[in-house]
Amino acid sequence: MDFDNTARTELSELGEFGLIKHLTQHIKLNHPSTIKGVGDDAAVLSFKDEQTVVTTDMLVEGVHFDLTYVPLKHLGYKSIMVNLSDVYAMNATPTQVLVSFAISSRFSLEAIEELYAGMLLACNKMEVDLVGGDTTSNVSGLVISITAIGKAKADEIVYRNGAKETNLLCVSGDLGGAYMGLQILEREKAVFKENPNIQPDLSGKDYILERQLKPEARKDIIDLFKELKIQPTSMIDVSDGLSSEILHLTTLSDVGVDLYEEKIPIDQETYDTAREFNLDPSLCALNGGEDYELLFTVDMSDYEKIKNKNAISIIGHITNKSKGLNMIAKDGTVHPIKAQGWNALKK
Repeated sequence: MDFDNTARTELSELGEFGLIKHLTQHIKLNHPSTIKGVGDDAAVLSFKDEQTVVTTDMLVEGVHFDLTYVPLKHLGYKSIMVNLSDVYAMNATPTQVLVSFAISSRFSLEAIEELYAGMLLACNKMEVDLVGGDTTSNVSGLVISITAIGKAKADEIVYRNGAKETNLLCVSGDLGGAYMGLQILEREKAVFKENPNIQPDLSGKDYILERQLKPEARKDIIDLFKELKIQPTSMIDVSDGLSSEILHLTTLSDVGVDLYEEKIPIDQETYDTAREFNLDPSLCALNGGEDYELLFTVDMSDYEKIKNKNAISIIGHITNKSKGLNMIAKDGTVHPIKAQGWNALKK
């Protein structure tokens, strides 16, 4: 665990309430919907005429992150961003978050300050209010739980089940980068275990490492929808891999899909790194996960609005359910799409 402050203060010196007071003393509120933030038994929020969306996510050491190579500040930042991504996937605006963590005695105050600093950095960047949470002890490791709250007009919320036949299938950004960043980090961890004197070789991998360690929720895409007056018919964020997310959308919408492999957006650094590892770049994009891009469908009439937008790729179209879920490979052959991405409860 590397952090800027090398002093060590035991959490037992502050106790739970002292820690909460210490961490939350610099919180600034951005939203009029936050009537009361931290400091009472519960936060008080008021959204008046808009609907509220709520999502929660848990990150567990040894399952979702490895502190051998994940800086605590980056972890805090990422834990907020991955939750905000779920709010944006509803075409909603995140407004508040609740932050809870369970910590073992191996973590000092300075370590938790680093974690919290990353969380506040993400909150401030996305103009979200941190309004409460909980801290508790844990016999081993670190567990982080974030709840994100957002708002949207009732007729603007987008669900996963609205895809219609002939809709265009689109995705923001590029895919597979976070997975390849993880491969680099795992490789260098293995090298370090063999010989702690060898410095990690991370040169030329900045983009994919950032995709893994410091993902950005796609607020800009939601803003673009509003600017272009586009209402997606269905949407989901790409957390578990493109194939898994396509399966979610099509199953819940009761439709089929034709996905074109050549249209899947893959950054050159991701592509080259996949080849270094003897991996198929397209499979990394399909099954890797943790990209936190937005996968969505739009009506064919919106084609002219999005066709020249660099942030959006049209990767396929929705078909009748009877045609199944198909990927048309670069060589023209057709393959069934199978969900082989991240599954938290699968061995």
